Amino acid sequence: MDSEIPVRPELGNVVVGVDGSPSARTAALWAAAEADRRGRALHLVHAADTDRRAAFADAETLQAVREAGRDLLSDTAQAIHQRLPDLPVTRELSRQEPVAGLRAAAGRRGTIVVGHRGLGGFGALMLGSVGLGVAARAEVPVIVVRGESERPETGSVTAAVQDADDLGGLLLAAAEADARKAALRLVGVWNVLDHVGSVATMLDDLDGIARQRVLESKELADRVREVYPELIVGHRVETGTSVPGLLIEASGRTDLIVMGRGRRPLGAGPTLGRVAHALIHHAHCPVEILPPAFASADGDGGAAGRDGEGEARGGARARPRGRRPPRSRRR
Repeated sequence: MDSEIPVRPELGNVVVGVDGSPSARTAALWAAAEADRRGRALHLVHAADTDRRAAFADAETLQAVREAGRDLLSDTAQAIHQRLPDLPVTRELSRQEPVAGLRAAAGRRGTIVVGHRGLGGFGALMLGSVGLGVAARAEVPVIVVRGESERPETGSVTAAVQDADDLGGLLLAAAEADARKAALRLVGVWNVLDHVGSVATMLDDLDGIARQRVLESKELADRVREVYPELIVGHRVETGTSVPGLLIEASGRTDLIVMGRGRRPLGAGPTLGRVAHALIHHAHCPVEILPPAFASADGDGGAAGRDGEGEARGGARARPRGRRPPRSRRR
């Protein structure tokens, strides 16, 4: 590993999609608390998809869609203001379809928050198509808000460790833990079945692989402590036959679980790895999915602010207001 101490990442503005579903409203309230912890603005986006609708809808219908979207944004902003009256909240009625609208609103530095079900959802555990599309295609962190809305806080953030190249993602998870005044738990999962079946595989080999995974996890934890010396950082390696199953179980004992989206095979297009896919469908807490640029040790993810912003529709775009100290939290 590089001996140079990395720079602490800064958590950027928070962008949340609202579509009128109960899940999206829960996500908006969660996103408001997240923005408040970060000392950042919250940007509400309703993607009305009017550019596409214009091909087959008349002017009256399009106007009704816009008015409904503005009302939804206004109602959501009011609900947030009642809870967090000092939080800067801006609104945008996007003409794009939802996935494109949210990606455009986040720019290169924001964090996108979505609910675990959309208006078209059909199962209690299923992620809506918009949330799935954003999680798989966004080039910024995406948080899928899962779990019970009144779930007691555990005081911990969990980061899934794949290998030594995950330092960038672990530092972003550390920033999340630091904002919450919570502990950070690094969890690596070693699936013994991945190494069984080869003629050359021996029990001594398996034992050596397990020890190497534990050593890598400890080294990563030490690197995180160098950057966040005041943060409580624990690490462990779980052994089992199902990586998704063990991480889903771990999600029941934490406030947020952070993991990389999955690396692109042979330079293929955006993908959502098997483990990340399982987590955002079945986890017991919110799940933060990091694209490769944010998860890797040499990525530039985590910087504050947003760029590439155009003129907003239906409200001003979120702009950095200067970093406010996080609110005190009840323990």
